[in-house]
Amino acid sequence: MQSSDLKDLKIAIVGAGYGGAAAAKALSLLGADVTVYEQANRTREVGAGIGLRPATMNRFRQWGIFDAIARVSSPSEYFEILTATGDPIMKEAWPADGEQTHTHLIHRGDFIEALLGVLPEGMVRLGHRLETVEDKGDSSVLTFAGGTTVEADLVVGADGIKSVVRRQLFSDKGPVFSGEHAYRAVISADDAHGMVTDDNLRMYIGRGTKIYLLPLRHRDQVSFDITALCPDGTWTPRVTKEDMLRTVEGFDERLVDITRGLDMDTVNIRAVYDIDPVDTWHSDSVVLVGDAAHSMLHHQGQGANSAIEDAGVLADALRRADSLKQGLALYQATRKPVTDQLQAVSRQGWTEDEIDDVFPGQKPAATATKD
Repeated sequence: MQSSDLKDLKIAIVGAGYGGAAAAKALSLLGADVTVYEQANRTREVGAGIGLRPATMNRFRQWGIFDAIARVSSPSEYFEILTATGDPIMKEAWPADGEQTHTHLIHRGDFIEALLGVLPEGMVRLGHRLETVEDKGDSSVLTFAGGTTVEADLVVGADGIKSVVRRQLFSDKGPVFSGEHAYRAVISADDAHGMVTDDNLRMYIGRGTKIYLLPLRHRDQVSFDITALCPDGTWTPRVTKEDMLRTVEGFDERLVDITRGLDMDTVNIRAVYDIDPVDTWHSDSVVLVGDAAHSMLHHQGQGANSAIEDAGVLADALRRADSLKQGLALYQATRKPVTDQLQAVSRQGWTEDEIDDVFPGQKPAATATKD
């Protein structure tokens, strides 16, 4: 699109999470008139740590915000997968993107704060809970609780796994329960029983349970995540310390001790959901990004990275295309095959026997077969 057309484009983004904030940054750099509408009255991200891949960090470099993210993260060289008792299964460097070789480990709260912090003041409007979206073809109208309405040339649905935009315009299929719970906490490095000595992610697997140790050494903390099989699909289930300890039986005793020492008031407990692939992500004036388009399980650690890349590809597509409609089609054609595959791979069970399916050829020969 011509720069003059882009400058005339009025864009309303629904949701100020990773995807919404990243889309706001990328699209505003095109010169478009961008406003973000967030239902919460304050921005707050709970949970634990994530890894921002080299390709994601290069997007931030492209947008001029690399330093803002790097200041609140720790660079990591590789990730490692081990058995429950700490025997190595595989170790792999993060996939490089050009000269960028490090994945940056960051607390979710620090990440969203840094992303929102690089947006112009007044671009994000809190306390706007979307009730309806009306697609009029050349534009769309958003109606928020309380009756406020907004009309925009382009609506970006970045409103997460329970997306109102997706449900009303693209797919009424609900989220899919994975059969797992995630128990997440951020603890002091001193409470990690000596298990964190560098900036590299480690995952321990056994008996249907996965434990992630993600160092946040810039904070002197560790993100501790237990993902365990459980048939209770309640979004925020009631779980006791004893329940959690049962999921880590047979693991390295230090991991059991970390679990035993958790303050349950600080543990984020969630049933784990994703969505089935959505056939169509856009109309002429509405488009989905991030979890609204392709929420995926966290086993590949790609949810946030995919949302950032969506934002980058959407902006690139609008810049390259001759029209808004063509740009949205190009965006979907570029991103959907990638995220369809990531959704599928992320649903894999990640038992010790399945590691070779997910990372072909990486499993050490000594553990590649069983007697």
